[in-house]
Amino acid sequence: MKIRSLTYFLNPEYPLNLEKLAQAGSFIREAKAAYESAGYEVQTLRMATIPFPELFAGLNANKLTAAVQELEAASQAQGFSYIALGPAKITIPESYAMIPEIIEATENVFASAEIASPEEGISLPAIRAAAEVITRLAPQDPNGFANLYFTAAANVGPGSPFFPASYHRGVRPAFAVATEAASLAVEAFSGASSLNQGIDRLVASIQAHGKRLSTAGEQLMGDHGVLYKGIDFSLAPFPDEANSIGTAMERMGVPFAGQHGSLAAAAILANAVDQAVFSRVGFSGLLFPQMEDAVLAQRAASGHLSVKDLLMYSAVCGTGLDTIALPGDCAVEAISAVLLDVAALSQRLGKPLTARLMPVPGKQAGEMTSFDFPFFANSRILALDAGPLGGYFNGDESFRLSPRDRGK
Repeated sequence: MKIRSLTYFLNPEYPLNLEKLAQAGSFIREAKAAYESAGYEVQTLRMATIPFPELFAGLNANKLTAAVQELEAASQAQGFSYIALGPAKITIPESYAMIPEIIEATENVFASAEIASPEEGISLPAIRAAAEVITRLAPQDPNGFANLYFTAAANVGPGSPFFPASYHRGVRPAFAVATEAASLAVEAFSGASSLNQGIDRLVASIQAHGKRLSTAGEQLMGDHGVLYKGIDFSLAPFPDEANSIGTAMERMGVPFAGQHGSLAAAAILANAVDQAVFSRVGFSGLLFPQMEDAVLAQRAASGHLSVKDLLMYSAVCGTGLDTIALPGDCAVEAISAVLLDVAALSQRLGKPLTARLMPVPGKQAGEMTSFDFPFFANSRILALDAGPLGGYFNGDESFRLSPRDRGK
């Protein structure tokens, strides 16, 4: 298992508080060394700010882009590889249109956009605005790669270390750990004598790593006063078979990930994460990113996985739809329909979900992608079974769904 990221959360202020940024850089370097001493490879060091419409309030589009570039340069000078600017806000509708220009003008800046929140409910205008961001980002790169840096977010709270949905709230700086832990599931169900033994092995493994990670985190908090928020122990994959959720599902007995039995396997894996005792933050569930998982990419390419399948699995686990390759001619209206489903599922289940959708210019459903990126496995473009929403869904309302009362 590896640490996918150490994420530092702060309000860097604007004009930038360079002393704060220097303190952040000093801390994150010490944190990296501490976790490496504990036996973990740390892949990336990241920074997440308060939502950008608040951080850069009052700046016009040109000044905002220049301010973000300044923040990117200052954070990279302190050793941070990536920055998350937080979400465009439902209550600040003009903030959505700013995102494509920000991402085009930077190299390592991520952003998100609220489509649902506990305070505002599900916003139909915000859903359309987020879909417009996706379609505007797609042609910035021939492979649609710009959408890697953006996600639509439903009911995602602060403090999650998984990008692009990360953001900060509060005065005190904080940090959190995100794991790349799909390998633990593969190992647990390789050679287990029974399903229950595999589950027990996975729970025990998560707990053991959780204890080691939290021991280091709490020591850092005590030494530096930076709040330790915990671990997002999502079973995130890497694009090889030993680090694949698809491999784990097939080791459990599913013939091919995506066939019937896959939902049960997903539920079992997510439930194991829930059973484990550790200091948790963020999603702490199961990721099904088509392009980041070698076996899921293969199964999508062979027709075993669809967008609907992946969304269905989010009902029992997961973070939503992540790194999904779509036809380049997907219309705003079709993407809006998908985002509406994500938002509704999130509110009805009372859980955070995201949608990182990647239309690939010039590609149609069934064609292969051609990404050249070490964290991606190439797959086929998935068809999108969606048309324009009409009637009431074409309005400008917000509405609420209550989480289902499990006692009824």
